Amino acid sequence: MPEIKIIKCGEGLIQSLTELYDRVTKQLEENINYPKWRHKEYPSEGTVRAGIASGTLYALTMDGEPAGVFVLNDDPQGCYEKGDWSRDLKRGEYMVIHSLAVRPESQSMGYAGRMVEFAKERAAFLGYRGVRVDVVPGNLPAQRLYERHGFGCAGEYDLERGFDDIPTFILYEYNLD
Repeated sequence: MPEIKIIKCGEGLIQSLTELYDRVTKQLEENINYPKWRHKEYPSEGTVRAGIASGTLYALTMDGEPAGVFVLNDDPQGCYEKGDWSRDLKRGEYMVIHSLAVRPESQSMGYAGRMVEFAKERAAFLGYRGVRVDVVPGNLPAQRLYERHGFGCAGEYDLERGFDDIPTFILYEYNLD
């Protein structure tokens, strides 16, 4: 059995996490690109470096090697106030999951779910009242993932991010208290 951990990332992981995102985005572009990510553009080395610099990038490792990665912070990067939230939480009272990815050969092994559960636990530990996430419409794997882990839908809205090919996002929430 491999040793599986979720760790906060440091600079020593820049190359391996950039390669992980590159492999995932390449696979998506060659198959069905549910999240509409762009190879070498987003998520990319810039995502990794920014997440490490801000202390918000986490990796799921198997025997020390990254198998998954995500950002967990309290920046929604868009107009989350538009959501039909079950609770009126202000920015800073909830955390947001961004750029969650699992390397292609490790997909469908439950690692994405482990990262989602970690995000919920980490948010609770830090005193946040909820966890939120946005999903590209049609990204059924992500929608199923969050729904399986107890997230409720808070509507579909234009978050005013300025993406011509993604005019709206589906919002999800998980309340902690």
